[in-house]
This record gives sequence, structure tokens and C-alpha cells, in this order.
Amino acid sequence: MTSTLFHPWQSYTCAYDRHLPPNGDPQGPPIVLVHPIGVGLSRQFWHRFITAWYDHGHRNAIYNPDLLGCGESSMPRAAYTPADWARQLQTLVDTVIQEPVIVIIQGALAPVGLEWVAQAPDQVRAMVLSGPPAWRLMTSPTKPSRQKLAWNLFDTPLGNGFYRYARREAFLRSFSERQLFGTAADVDQDWLDCLHRGSRQMASRHAVFAFLAGFWRQDYGDAIAAVPCPTLVIFGETASSVTRGYVESADQRLEAYLHHLPQGQGRKIPGRNVLPYEATQTFTEVVGEFLQSIHVKVL
Repeated sequence: MTSTLFHPWQSYTCAYDRHLPPNGDPQGPPIVLVHPIGVGLSRQFWHRFITAWYDHGHRNAIYNPDLLGCGESSMPRAAYTPADWARQLQTLVDTVIQEPVIVIIQGALAPVGLEWVAQAPDQVRAMVLSGPPAWRLMTSPTKPSRQKLAWNLFDTPLGNGFYRYARREAFLRSFSERQLFGTAADVDQDWLDCLHRGSRQMASRHAVFAFLAGFWRQDYGDAIAAVPCPTLVIFGETASSVTRGYVESADQRLEAYLHHLPQGQGRKIPGRNVLPYEATQTFTEVVGEFLQSIHVKVL
């Protein structure tokens, strides 16, 4: 079993684990995984992908961090932004990994990758965006006053009560079936137990509330057009948005991203919004094919 490791960032402690191929030394550039933000979500989101990656014979070292506010990392009462999390990951590369990496990002944390490659382009060799938000959502900023109002509302006893309600198994199952998974049967006990464990600490609510308040909602059109590295965008065939009013098919989303990414590739695979978890084997195969197509060593 892999032990939890820690590194400092500013005044905080950031958790991560490091995975190596079961037999022999690692080969090729390291991979950094970026988990989504949500009730109970942490680096544990990636455990199925990590197993599948090595089962497919790949030999890259994998670094799997808990973003600040999640898992075993520090959980300050703060309005986290994608730039904050990007700087945390830059420090992981600077101080621990010390070489350029491949970044694989789930869902609406895509802005973290965009901030990262904008601030430290030499750190990222290639990027994979799994189910990023609808294009309109990524290019329609929320007013700072509205973000602050939402944060102040969440940062109250009312918000505390909501978080206690949202971490109930019945709510987590219902939300996962309605918004995340393509097939209700895939919302298994392993998934629910992972969310339950991750949401035990009430301080984990701050990252969730910062996300819900929309601090990640900016106009990223120019940032996407300026991404300096090869980028794979993967959508589920039944991809949907949890934000009302942003209805786009998987084809429409994929076309928009590929139209703007300078070195973009795109794939659709069976599934909905949490592809590394619900469609692990296919997702793993597609990522491996992408890295080989851009001549990145994965074996």
C-alpha cells in the first residue's frame, strides 16, 4: 500500500502519493493527476485509473496530490481559486518531481491546468482534459460581486447545514446518478464509501463552497488558444453539464475545444462525466494512445 507523502506550500501542508510500476524502474515523464472538487472528492478519485495504467504495461511514475482543502492536505477557510491550486502543483514539480510532467485533469478543474501552463509552461509536456466544462461555461465569467456574495452565503451556519445534508449517502447517490454517471448501476458502494470518507471533516466544505461560488468561472477563451503543449480532450458520449442553461452535446463541446486549442486532439468514449472512474479501461487506452501519438514514452 502506498504511503501518504507531504510537501510544504506557503504555510500549508500538501499531501500526495507516488506510484511506481510494479516491476522495474519508472520510464518516461512522470504523470500528475488532478482530481475534481466536490463533496468528499480527493486524490482517491484516481485509484482505478492508476491500477489500470500499470495493468496496461505503462511505466511512468504517477504523482497523485490532494489539492489544498481536500483529502489529507491542509484545509484553511479560504476562497480557493484555480490559480491557487496551480501554484500548489507548480511547487510539487519544483521541489519534489523536478522535471516536466504530463498532467491529467478531471472535469471543471480544467482551469487549473490552464493557469498552470500559463504560469509555468516549461513544467508541462502534455495535458489531458477529461470532461471539461461546456464551452459557453468556460468563456462566460461570473461577476466577482456574485462570486463573493455566494461565498459569503455558504460561509454561514446555513452553508454548514447544507454540507451536512449533502454528504448523506442518499444525496450522494442521487446526485451521482443524476449528474455524473452514465449508468446508475455504476454508482457503486466503492464510490459512495470514498465520498463518505472524504467528507468526514467539515473543513473540507471550504474547497467545495469556493467551487460552487464560481471562483473558477472566468473567460478562458484566450488561455485555451494559448496552451503551448499537446492537449487531449476526452468527452463521454452522454456528457452533460451540472449548470443549468449550458446545454451542449459532446460533439459541440469537442468541436469548440479543438477549434481553439493550438495542438488539440479529441476523443469521445462511452460514459458521461467521470470517465476515469466509470469508463476506466477505455479512458486509460485513449490516454496511452495520445501520449504515444505525440512520441511521449509510456512503456
